[in-house]
Amino acid sequence: MILEDNPTNWIWLKLFCLTIIAALTFEHSQFDVRISEFFYNNGQWLIEKGEQPYAFIFYDGPKALLILLALYLISVLVIKYRQSSNIASIIDNNKTSKFIVPFSIREISYLLIVLIVVPSTIALLKSVTHVSCPNHLTLFGGDLPYLNLWQNMLAKTDTKCFPAAHASAGFSLYGLAFLPTLYKYRYRIFEIVTVLGWTMGLYKMMFGDHFFSHTLVSMLVSLTIACALASVFFKRTEHNYASNNHLHTNRYQH
Repeated sequence: MILEDNPTNWIWLKLFCLTIIAALTFEHSQFDVRISEFFYNNGQWLIEKGEQPYAFIFYDGPKALLILLALYLISVLVIKYRQSSNIASIIDNNKTSKFIVPFSIREISYLLIVLIVVPSTIALLKSVTHVSCPNHLTLFGGDLPYLNLWQNMLAKTDTKCFPAAHASAGFSLYGLAFLPTLYKYRYRIFEIVTVLGWTMGLYKMMFGDHFFSHTLVSMLVSLTIACALASVFFKRTEHNYASNNHLHTNRYQH
């Protein structure tokens, strides 16, 4: 498994290969079309784009919360840097310590980088792939043909729908599952972030902004990036955790 007790340094490479396979297998497939047909009946999508309260609950709200989280982490990072370089500031900030997450400077830096790199990578891929949204296609009342990934890249249309960007904002929280401080909660975090990302992705699928594969690939790209960066930031820490778990297991066996 991805988050098993004996982490390896090359899991991110396996995830990268899985991402490529998923993109080539599911993008431009009848599986994608059949799923989208569940949300499209009698010439109309299940909900209208921007329709309230859905837009606030599944789009504007989560987006605002993630921006606030990033700003909060930046603030905490600045405070921790000041504390580490100024003993007097440590005493002054004792009263506010309860509002500061118990993460190290390295962990906060890692989280911020994941929160930035994941959506930036997805945005870059969208600008290169030129894949149409379902609601752009003649299959669903639009005016564009249903082309495969390579054909879309050659056509260079103005459409930019693959992978899913909105869902990637939720999936970027996979970084939490790789924090050494939250190591024992990694499976629960993985489950919660997966549900959050797919909820945000399904919302966009309900009015034809994305196919299933768009969200699937977005999830895998996000997980690959979080895992790759974790292998750089926490390589030594993960080794220590694995060694401690091994010793702990042996102790009980004897």
